[in-house]
Amino acid sequence: MAEVERRADVRYVRESGLAAAVSEADVVFMWDFLSGALPAAWPEGDGVRTPRWVHIASAGVDKVMFRGLTEGDTVLTNSRGVFDEPIAEYVLGLVLSFAKDLHGTVRLQGERRWRHRETERITGKHALVVGTGPIGRAIARRLSAAGLRVSGAGRTARTGDADFGTVHATGDLAAALAAADYVVLAAPLTPQTRGMIDAAALARMRPSARLINVGRGSLVVQDDLVAALRDGRIAGAALDVFEEEPLPAKSPLWELPNVIVSPHMSGDTVGWRDELVELFVENFVRWTTGRPLRNIVDKRLGYVGSGAPAAAEPSANGTSVPRTDVPDTDVP
Repeated sequence: MAEVERRADVRYVRESGLAAAVSEADVVFMWDFLSGALPAAWPEGDGVRTPRWVHIASAGVDKVMFRGLTEGDTVLTNSRGVFDEPIAEYVLGLVLSFAKDLHGTVRLQGERRWRHRETERITGKHALVVGTGPIGRAIARRLSAAGLRVSGAGRTARTGDADFGTVHATGDLAAALAAADYVVLAAPLTPQTRGMIDAAALARMRPSARLINVGRGSLVVQDDLVAALRDGRIAGAALDVFEEEPLPAKSPLWELPNVIVSPHMSGDTVGWRDELVELFVENFVRWTTGRPLRNIVDKRLGYVGSGAPAAAEPSANGTSVPRTDVPDTDVP
């Protein structure tokens, strides 16, 4: 943060000091992306001064999608791009773990049991990636390179996509689920995606299929998933995100033999914190020099949108800077 500290008065605060700091801040860097403290600390009332820009150290922005921010003039940016390849590698590892029963091998080793098994091939299996933004695309490329057939689910149906081949519209998700061996959730959490994998969706999946969630826990109705796993309606699930984090010790997900639980770590590789800070510093320099910001979130959608019209974004000197870096993402 040295470059930012040379250019601005930087205050580092915990939740208890957030409200006082926010009321005086031009920019807020939400380093603790799991914190829900910003809505309560946000200045309210007619004519109050609010920060001009909020940046969050995550790809998902659901923790800061509250009315005071979304309906005001504050610009919101995220950390898109830091986690794409690490999460794609993690998903490939989970697919291989299921196919080769690596988690079962580790369990048997701990029990000192010699039990020969046959494993599965991944070549030719079909993976459906729900969420066709940068993370979903990185996952698609990695799985395709490993020999899987990959399709996507996004806002708009299309064929001939560079990474997915076929992209199914979200409204046609039920039919797409029925054809998949692996269903990978990499979508942002929005009102439209919350609870999208419920009992009805799980019933459409193959009994041999596995669900992998590296998006947000609330994309899945957790009780419905537990019931489907217990009844053998799907073969397994690998979950890196949950409705409540940390996952409570009493959750049945800990004990189900066909579940892999990880603590929201799929994108966290050695050096990831440095990369998050470097991205913010680059954006801050852009802001102070009147250049367009990277990763501007469309607050109506809840993610960095696709095909958005050109818009003027405020710079540090109060002038308007035409937005010219609209990305070509399409997530549901």
